[in-house]
Amino acid sequence: MIDAIPEWPVLVLIALAGIYAGAQNALAGGGSFITFPALLLAGVNPLAANITSTIALFPSQVTAAYAGRELVGGIQGLGFKPLFVVSLIGGALGAVLLLSTPVEIFVRLVPWLVLFATAVFAWGSFRRKPLHAADHLPASAMIGIQGAIAVYGGYFGGGIGFLMLAALTVAGQQVRMAGATKNALAMAMNASAMLIFVFSPLVNWPAAGALAAGGIVGGYSGAWLLHRLPEKVLRGFVVAVGVALTVWLFVR
Repeated sequence: MIDAIPEWPVLVLIALAGIYAGAQNALAGGGSFITFPALLLAGVNPLAANITSTIALFPSQVTAAYAGRELVGGIQGLGFKPLFVVSLIGGALGAVLLLSTPVEIFVRLVPWLVLFATAVFAWGSFRRKPLHAADHLPASAMIGIQGAIAVYGGYFGGGIGFLMLAALTVAGQQVRMAGATKNALAMAMNASAMLIFVFSPLVNWPAAGALAAGGIVGGYSGAWLLHRLPEKVLRGFVVAVGVALTVWLFVR
């Protein structure tokens, strides 16, 4: 199913959603909670919206990963490269799984996926962050957990940042390093997914272009907003969007 090209006023609104999503990702994460419903409201079917959003947000993920490259690292007994590789593989597997899912089945799954992602985002946003964590998670478990997160990331992706941040801090990374590492790993899993998605006829390229352009602007503006807007207010807004979207998807 290929969606019609949105009209110019709709593309402008999609670009504005991209600006907010880019700023949200720079400030707190959760940009897909803005882009996904924006595409749905623009008339893009859920499967195409998920694929289009992944492609559109990738440039801002590259920027975030590059900016924090000096802080990226592994855990005790496990370097960064194995985590990077398993993220690439998992992202590709998730993308293939998504493209193998009929639109009708994915439409039924979306409310549950959004509900799960919203719960993860809320937990990650408002739980008390430890200043540092002890090394309780063995390397083998970290590989398995990261692989599962990567498959989920390639398939849907909502909440992956908080899932990785939780796993990395439990495995022993300090929060600052874990934040940079999860940005790099998110870029990896979405890079492999995107390389598969670009060949799909489901991609709505005009909408992806509008979102990407807005996301780049938003990413730059996020740095300016970082010291001016309350982070909890922004995260609370994202949770509210997720709850509203979940309810709408269940009742529609």
